[in-house]
Amino acid sequence: MDFAETVVALVIVAVAVVSLLSNLLVLLCFVHSTEIRRQVPGVFTMNLSFCNILITVLNMPATLVGIVRNQQPFGDCACRAVSFLETFLTANTMLSMAALSIDRWIAVVFPLSYATKMRYKDALIMVCYSWLHSFTFSLTALLFSWLDYSHVYASCTLQPPQRRGEAGGDRLRFSVFTVVFHATSFALSLLILCFTYLKVLKVARFHCKRIDIITMQTLFLLVDIHPSVKQRCLAEQKRRKQRATKKISIFIGSFIVCFAPYVATRLAELLPSVDINRHWGIISKCLTYSKAASDPFAYSLLRQQYRKVLVSVANRLLRRDLYPSSGHNSSVDTENDYCLQRIS
Repeated sequence: MDFAETVVALVIVAVAVVSLLSNLLVLLCFVHSTEIRRQVPGVFTMNLSFCNILITVLNMPATLVGIVRNQQPFGDCACRAVSFLETFLTANTMLSMAALSIDRWIAVVFPLSYATKMRYKDALIMVCYSWLHSFTFSLTALLFSWLDYSHVYASCTLQPPQRRGEAGGDRLRFSVFTVVFHATSFALSLLILCFTYLKVLKVARFHCKRIDIITMQTLFLLVDIHPSVKQRCLAEQKRRKQRATKKISIFIGSFIVCFAPYVATRLAELLPSVDINRHWGIISKCLTYSKAASDPFAYSLLRQQYRKVLVSVANRLLRRDLYPSSGHNSSVDTENDYCLQRIS
């Protein structure tokens, strides 16, 4: 293991720690907050966090062992199982992000009819489709024995048959499978993300423009207002416009940065004349892992609703440590816990 692989191994460890802790916090919020459980986006968020936790616990350690030992980390059966889960979970996370973007698009563009257009049952159907879609491709790869250890990516994943000297017909089937898999997972999810979030951005800019017009009319009427106040109002208008664009850029940009290099590499290796560098293969694989660490912050933990739940849980734990439920303090603790549940 050279210096570059050592650095990548350390990065995987750091990403795994952040991913595991952050996704567990999201699930903690889901368990402790009835409001989050009742909301439709909570279904997609829970599914995304569950997949990210499995990737962190199973796939990241397997890749780490493959880098350190420079060989297949497990036996053949275990490696095929990890490869099956890697294919399943990667596709599932992409489709979950697409489902979240559809939910936000309906909530912003059709706010008055959101309750009828996006019901809890509809969210469960979308999650079931993502599971069925991912399971179908994973099972197909397993039946055709396309799941194995790849030295290029130092992980158990989809393995091109031409690297194992398979027949030309099998190579052609694998190429078609790979193109269809990434087209219906990565490309479809990216298309949905771009369409929905750009529509959301258009509506957000329209509302910002209306607010700006009202603000400017008010400033013109208030002739005696101090110039510094006017300046702050204008600065807030500018920040409001930039905030919406920044959020949309993070959602779409992080998806492209984390998944596009790996998908492009997997498609490029289908060409017989292309030889993928091992360092680049491992780096592109690590970029997909980094999405598992960034998703909780992009979709959940930075939202005020989730922060309130975490603060509530932390305060409850601190009170239990400082004031054990015994004697006259037990009634106070019970009353405070009831109030916190009502707030959450």
